[in-house]
Amino acid sequence: MQHDFTDRNILITGAGRGLGRHAAIHLAGCGAAIGIADIDDDSSFAVAAEINDAGGTAFAYGGDVANQETFEELVADFAGKCGRVDAIINNAMILHYSPIEDVEPDRLDAMLNVGVKSLFWSAQALLRHYDPDIGACLINTASPVAARGYPGTAAYSTIKGAVVAFTRVMAAELGPKKIRVNAVSPGSVPTPGALELNTAEVYEKRAGINPLRRNGTEADNSKAIAFLLSGEADYINGEILNVDGGTSACA
Repeated sequence: MQHDFTDRNILITGAGRGLGRHAAIHLAGCGAAIGIADIDDDSSFAVAAEINDAGGTAFAYGGDVANQETFEELVADFAGKCGRVDAIINNAMILHYSPIEDVEPDRLDAMLNVGVKSLFWSAQALLRHYDPDIGACLINTASPVAARGYPGTAAYSTIKGAVVAFTRVMAAELGPKKIRVNAVSPGSVPTPGALELNTAEVYEKRAGINPLRRNGTEADNSKAIAFLLSGEADYINGEILNVDGGTSACA
């Protein structure tokens, strides 16, 4: 189903590649104006150019969304160009696995900053730049690892557990302000970034044990995000939508 997001202004973090890039292109194709935020300036501008060249509307922003001031500045600029912000999708994350004895302070700080702190800045920015009469959406990115114990994922899993908690608290706190807060929880998706950490053989093995016998795709996740943004999900708030082929159900 193709949703109609004409006149919707949606900002996506970590949208320079992978799941964020695909979501940006998909939602732009549904008519939304998209803010592309990524710490890699070149990638954000490349995605925005791709959308604009295809007849859509996109604005590129480079910067670290873990920084509160940076997050506020780019959201304020996007709101100034579009009139308001209707949704923020928190997709940015540093993907890194290691045994607990190898967790380094600097890397842990960086992961916590972008994976947890940026959620707070997104909620604050959305409150400042949405239309209270229209309402808005905040969509976070969780993971099945938040509910299962995978060795070597202590930092990543802990952060995704925090995403789940934050989503539910914000659903209760912001719901009365007409802001719905949900999360998508994508399973194993062999994006270019993920393939830098795991081999194709690893993904073949994961596909073999998934209940649907395949890995996820970027399109699977983008369609789930579009559903949560749509009018069909008007009464869905505080939900963690597993987009994982049943992996979570088999925990």
